[in-house]
Amino acid sequence: MSERIDGAVADAQSDPVGALERHPWLGAAIDADAAAGRFARWGRSTVIDEHAGTAVVPEALFDALHARAGLDAAWPIGNAGLLHIYGYLLSTVPTPYGFKRERWLNGALARAYGLPADAFVPWASSRTTLERVTDAMTGLLARAEARTAVVGDSVASLGLARHADGGPFALAYALGGRLVTTFPVGSADEILAEWDAEPARPRWNAVL
Repeated sequence: MSERIDGAVADAQSDPVGALERHPWLGAAIDADAAAGRFARWGRSTVIDEHAGTAVVPEALFDALHARAGLDAAWPIGNAGLLHIYGYLLSTVPTPYGFKRERWLNGALARAYGLPADAFVPWASSRTTLERVTDAMTGLLARAEARTAVVGDSVASLGLARHADGGPFALAYALGGRLVTTFPVGSADEILAEWDAEPARPRWNAVL
């Protein structure tokens, strides 16, 4: 796995447009998602990570991703699904929680959803990564126990779940009825306490 992802990451830094063409689990997947209209189910996100304090993908890659998907975007704000899945897979910026791509590759998030460990690995299925993640998040946020809060004129939704075998929780977040992000968290109680205590606001790099 490491050679496959490392090669794509290196290519994307030097030639982002060419990298999307050379690696079918990137370019062809984005093409399929665009043709199916899947990006419309996702909201907006900034690439400036709130923890790292810097852009998690360079502007050239940001532009190449959105051009490939046929989406209009103005740096640093773009489509959350495109950035959080395909952009994060190619990011070289470390955060306090490690590289963004690990959520799709190491199996912890997939298992928290009750799925096989490779459920979000790009080349592990004929279905695109974004398609698989969209389905998982939509199911989690549809559960009755999902929390909501009013943010401006929009409603934010938070879902948390952990597989029966334990491990981290899967967090899913949507804003204005559109998906924003999902990642593993160690403590649901801490997330919920923060959610309840702080004023309602866009979270986890979401943009209204």
